[in-house]
Amino acid sequence: MKKGMFAKEYAWRGLMTAGGLFVIVLTIAIGAFLVYKGSGTFTTFHHTLWEFLGSAEWDPTDGPEGGGAVGALIFIVGSLATCGLALLISTPFAVGSAIYMIEISPKFGEKFYRPIVEIFAGIPSVVYGWVGLSVLVPAIKTIFNRQVGHSIFAAALVLAVMIYPTITNVAADSIHSVPKDYRMAAYGLGSTRWQSIYRVVIPAAAPGIFSGIILGLARAFGEALAVAMVIGQTTALPTSILSTTKTLTTEIASQMGNAMEGGEMKTALWTMALLLFLLSLLFIFLIHLVSHKGSKEEA
Repeated sequence: MKKGMFAKEYAWRGLMTAGGLFVIVLTIAIGAFLVYKGSGTFTTFHHTLWEFLGSAEWDPTDGPEGGGAVGALIFIVGSLATCGLALLISTPFAVGSAIYMIEISPKFGEKFYRPIVEIFAGIPSVVYGWVGLSVLVPAIKTIFNRQVGHSIFAAALVLAVMIYPTITNVAADSIHSVPKDYRMAAYGLGSTRWQSIYRVVIPAAAPGIFSGIILGLARAFGEALAVAMVIGQTTALPTSILSTTKTLTTEIASQMGNAMEGGEMKTALWTMALLLFLLSLLFIFLIHLVSHKGSKEEA
């Protein structure tokens, strides 16, 4: 009987270990593949890193001869502007919702509010984009008296709604994990509920809240379809939040299927994909850094 139990335990342990190793190997393989495909912009077509990151000239040739311009600054600025504005819009509402859910009305929050927030996370991105295109874009056109309503602002509002559940759920879990003794100690010192929240609970939950914000930012950077439907798809540097432009993901999604394999255009798109992969790794590193710092401070 014991031998059978031990054999089953080792079998499950081996299966879990194999699954974990497979994920590690798969991640390394994806990274190596992107490096192989994306480095061609610099090794095969002999463009410089500064030309790729710092130039706004985007006119790669769709062939193996090269000689075009591969400046991705337009798409980098478009991604940063759109995702940064979305984060500024979404974060206060998300953190406020998490505080309400856990601290103000925990029964209502857990039974009704959290399930509603989680529904938002399950809605396909094309639905967000279609609603934005049908409702938000005409509204912006009318309110701001513009020729078109497609803009960074429209894309940021759509992204803000899309990343709202991610930030809210992670922030709520972080606030919920703060020991009850912290709150009782604050009350014992004469604090009001609001004082205990913003002076004790929020600082204690800050690493988890920041992790949620970074996860939301990562989700925003990776979104393509919904953003492409409302941002306007103009290859130009934006001059305001009402300008039309492109992002890294929208350009990759729109051009990758039409570009010739091995050509300068497709290689430059692979380089942009590599840049997005490196940004994702940066976000993961920041999450671990913040989490480790929070654990060290608690210890």
